[in-house]
This record gives sequence, structure tokens and C-alpha cells, in this order.
Amino acid sequence: MLARPATEERRMADAIRALAMDAVEAAKSGHPGMPMGMADAATVLWSKFLKYDAADPRWPDRDRFVLSAGHGSMLLYSLLHLSGHAGMGIEELRRFRQLHSPAAGHPEFGEHPAIETTTGPLGQGIATAVGMALAERMLASRFGKSLVDHRTWVIASDGDLQEGISHEAASLAGHLKLEKLTVLWDDNNISIDGDTSLSFSEDVLKRFQAYGWAVRRVDGHDHQELAGAMSQALRSRKPTLIACRTIIGFAAPKKAGTAASHGAPLGGDEIAAAKSALGWNAEPFTVPEGLKGRWEEAGRRSAGTRRSWLKRLAKHPQRAEFERATAGKLPENWSEALVALRAEWAEAKPKLATRVASQKALEGLVPAVPEMVGGSADLTGSNNTNVKGIPVVRPGDYGGRFVHWGVREHGMAAAMNGMALHGGLIPYSGTFLVFADYLRPALRLAALMHQRVIHVLTHDSIGLGEDGPTHQPVETLASLRAIPNTFVFRPADAMETAECWEMALRRADGPSVLALTRQGLPALRAEAGENRCARGGYVLAEAEGGERQVTLIATGSEVSVAVAAREALAEAGIRAAVVSLPCWELFATQDVGYRASVLGAAPRIGIEAALPFGWDRWLGERSAFVGMQGFGASAPAEALFEHFGITPAAVVAAARKLVEGDR
Repeated sequence: MLARPATEERRMADAIRALAMDAVEAAKSGHPGMPMGMADAATVLWSKFLKYDAADPRWPDRDRFVLSAGHGSMLLYSLLHLSGHAGMGIEELRRFRQLHSPAAGHPEFGEHPAIETTTGPLGQGIATAVGMALAERMLASRFGKSLVDHRTWVIASDGDLQEGISHEAASLAGHLKLEKLTVLWDDNNISIDGDTSLSFSEDVLKRFQAYGWAVRRVDGHDHQELAGAMSQALRSRKPTLIACRTIIGFAAPKKAGTAASHGAPLGGDEIAAAKSALGWNAEPFTVPEGLKGRWEEAGRRSAGTRRSWLKRLAKHPQRAEFERATAGKLPENWSEALVALRAEWAEAKPKLATRVASQKALEGLVPAVPEMVGGSADLTGSNNTNVKGIPVVRPGDYGGRFVHWGVREHGMAAAMNGMALHGGLIPYSGTFLVFADYLRPALRLAALMHQRVIHVLTHDSIGLGEDGPTHQPVETLASLRAIPNTFVFRPADAMETAECWEMALRRADGPSVLALTRQGLPALRAEAGENRCARGGYVLAEAEGGERQVTLIATGSEVSVAVAAREALAEAGIRAAVVSLPCWELFATQDVGYRASVLGAAPRIGIEAALPFGWDRWLGERSAFVGMQGFGASAPAEALFEHFGITPAAVVAAARKLVEGDR
């Protein structure tokens, strides 16, 4: 296969191969095998089909390119360098994998403006790309083809297509007929353990056909075949999978080329042999001037298209709204409906499940914020994420703003990341809190990438009742709070729910989780002025008659347990304050003085229908915890709280022990 005419296009691909080998060799770390194998496909895509302008890598109507096979990061970095993107010069390639370099071992969003998403965990990239493709269709429906008309391209590996998340995402893409999504599959039959036949024997093309995709297999080193398949994808009415049969480590000695896919850099002799096979005799990190010029022409190929788009934008009647939405700015007066709702609740003091209060908050927010896109993983009636009058997204009809994700939490969360990364949309989802285990990998990436996605996670404790320990997330709150840059909100009543929704929507630099109850909760506040949840925690009820003797700290449904315990303690002559702590992460950002004033110096008791992991941060030495110590059981909610001792009486007993021990 190496006996091939040395056309200009093939030499362009060889430049990618040479740079990938040079950079990985310089770092003594990385995966050159995949960039070498997919260099031809990437060259055809970036020089003939991809709509981009290296002078403006954040142009809103650019095509999105996702390197789902993130271990092949040198493919992307070489493409950015060759096509003339600022900030991706030779020095950046030399510093591959070094601290503070944009050339990290896997592409990381934010390290260079042309990196569309963080990839590396296999399957996440292709699933994220589905969200990008859906976002393009939805925004085109809102703003029109003159402003939004671009495609999403993916390079994926065998491993990407084996991961379960890619199955969920591909199924959804086929169902929704996301015709402007094209995946180039690096079909080389290689995995870390060896040939993919060790564990994988299905017909991938038939699988994707069953999902509703158009499929085609090509020689991944034949530029004419590749171009023909990509041209066909442009005309397809379905998403397209192009199986590119490639040789990993193309041109390298066979054994070395295979090892290179597994993180083993090629040695000096192997690089020399590979470059000799390519007929490449340039010095390391050097690309012949004419060849580099050809690549830079490719980087400017859509400059005229971008200028024409800018002229259309300047005259477009929706320009201001388009620019506001794509910048991630909320509309003016967007929170007025929440203000009115909080005032109503302050007077009426409704007893509501916080999942129901959340739906009422959404009924005010979604009409006021047109970029909000809701959904549920087949639990709409339980999660209460739907809003009356808001249409549903359907195959070929993208004017709605509610997505039926199906039973696909993995794919849902990753696609939501893609929608947020694309820009112009604020996605929120719904499922049960215990199923956060399914969406956690994508939630973690949202936190890494500082993306505004909101997950409504209901049935937040043993309070869900008879579904039993399989659905009772006793450990889940602690695990979500452990993810850096993730805000976990657990409101105590309807008022706090509205306040937490306001904070989640205001937050533009990371994901938020709302952990909400199935069971009704009493109203705890009768004032609606300040958003007291905005500081993460506050004194709900101060001790009466003197200095505190104990502080009761609770979240969610257990705040009402603390309030009842405070009343019982008062009757026993013990002065207790109640602190509501709906968002630990926000509370941790407050100044030391404020936190000290809220928590106080008296002994503290933490109350939460969850495991105590993490509570020591707020409780200190003289403390107790009233909550779960193991898994739950199946029974009505009231019986379960009694059975597990999460009751006012248990809090009173713990407080007495602490206070009397001080005497």
C-alpha cells in the first residue's frame, strides 16, 4: 500500500505523519500510530470539506470537528499547526505533554480556541458530537439557515464504537435524523490488548444501518475514495458513518506501528525507517515551505465564506438575539417570573415536593429564556422537567425545546455537553439521582470544561419510598460533591427550589445538579426578599433566649426534621439554631467570617438522609451525624425515616448528648 504516487495531497498527509512522529519522540510519550493511520482522511477533510477559517477559530457558523479518538491528539495539533492557527506553532508541538502547554496528551477544551471539546475517555467525543449536531439543527430552526448552516465531523476509533455510550448516542442521532453529522471511523482492527477480534465480532456497519445511519466503507489511504464518501455524506438525509480501513502507524515498521497506538513512541531507528518509506527527508519539526503554504491555503479556504456570513449577520433582524444567545448571556428580566413565584409561595406556604416546585419554576423560566432546552431520560412524568406549551424535538422537526432522550443517561449527558459547547443553548435534563452513576463521566467532563449544563435529579433519598435500595441514592450526593467545579443543590422547600434554580441558571462556568424530592415538604420560609441560597448556606432559624448551645445543619428534606428538633429542644431548655446548607460548593466560596457566623462555635449536628462522607468538613470535632449508615429498604417514606432513625427525636437525643457532655 505504500507504493503510491507522491501527489501534493499525499505529501500534505505525510506532513502530519512526520510532525506526529517528531512531537511524540521529543516527549518520549504519546500515540503516533493513530495520527499516522488517519492522516490521509484528515487531510481530505481539512483541505476540501471542513468549513473553518484559521483566522477565527470561534466563528459561530464553522463546522465542528471532534477528535473522539483523543489519544491521537497529535493529529489535531498537527492540523492546527499546519493550517496556520495562531498559538499552535512549532514550540507548542515541541512541548507536547508538558505542563502549561496547549499540546496536552489528550485534547483539552480551553487550551486552544480550535479545540472543540475535551476528549480521551473513549465514546465521549462521538456522543458529545451528537449534541453539537442537534444544537445546529435547533438553532437553524430558530435563527434560519443564513446564520446557522454547518456540519459536525468526527474521527472515532474502534474503541469509541465499542463503548456503550456511543451506542446510545448513535441510536439517538439516527432516530432524530441528524443528517449533518458525519463520523470517520478509523477502522484498523487494533486495540490495546491486540486485534479487536479478541473481543469484538459484530458488523459495525449493519449496526449503524439499524440505527438509521448511511454507511460506507473506503480505503482510508485513498484520497479519491475518501473524497467521494465525504461528498456523499454532504448529500445524505441521514447521519453518515464512513469506515476508513487504515494501517495503524502507516509507514512505520509493522510491530512498531502497532505498539505506537498503545502509547509507545517510535524509536529513532523506527522513525528513520518510517520517514524513509514516506520519502520524507526534512529535519524534525520542519515542513517544506511549499507544502506548508498549501496547508495554510487550506486554513484560509473558507475565509470568504466567513466574511459573507458576517455581512449577513450585520443585516439580520435577529442579530442582537443571536449574539446574546451564542455569548451565553441571559435575557433581560429573565428572573422576573421567579421573583413573582417566590412572592406567591411566601404568602401561600405550599407543601410541595421539590420536584414539583422545580417544574413550577421551569414554567416561569423556560418561556423567559428561549435557549433553555429540557429533556428527560424516559422519566418525564417523574422528573417534572416538561413545561406545558413547549413543543418536543422530533425527527426532522427541530423547532421544539424538549428532548425525549429515551433510557440513555450516558448519551443524554454527553449530548448535553455538546449542546453547551456548541453555544446558543442551555440544556437541562431529568433522571433519578441514583442514575447519576450513568451520567457521571459526562458530568465530570462538563466540570472540566466549565460548561453550563443542569441536571435535575429527583427521588433524592429514602424518601422516594417503596422502590427500595436499588433506587435510594444514599451514597450519590457525596460522590457528586466530590467532583470539582460541580455545584450540587439540595433545596429544603419550594422557596429554596426556586432560589437554587436561579443560581444554577446564573452559573456559566460549570455544571449544576438539583437533587429533588419525590415526597412533599412543608414550607419553611415566609419571606421572599433576598435569595438566601445564593450563599450556599444560611441560618434558617437562630436560637432563642440566648447564645446557641447546638447548631443543627441539614440539607433538603431533612431541614424540616431539624426545625422540628429545634422546637423540641427549646421545650427541653436547649437553645438550638437551624442552618440550611443547600449548596456546599457555594458555601465554601464565602468568606471565613460569614461561614463562621452561620456555623457558630457550638457543637454541631449534621442531618441528611445519606451517608456521612464529607460532612466532617462542616461539623468539626464536637459533632454528631444523623443519617444513613448503609443501604435503604422498601417501605413508605414515613416508615423509612423512622426505621433509619432520621427523626426529630434522634436529633434531640444527639443534641442532648453533646450539650450535656459540655456541662
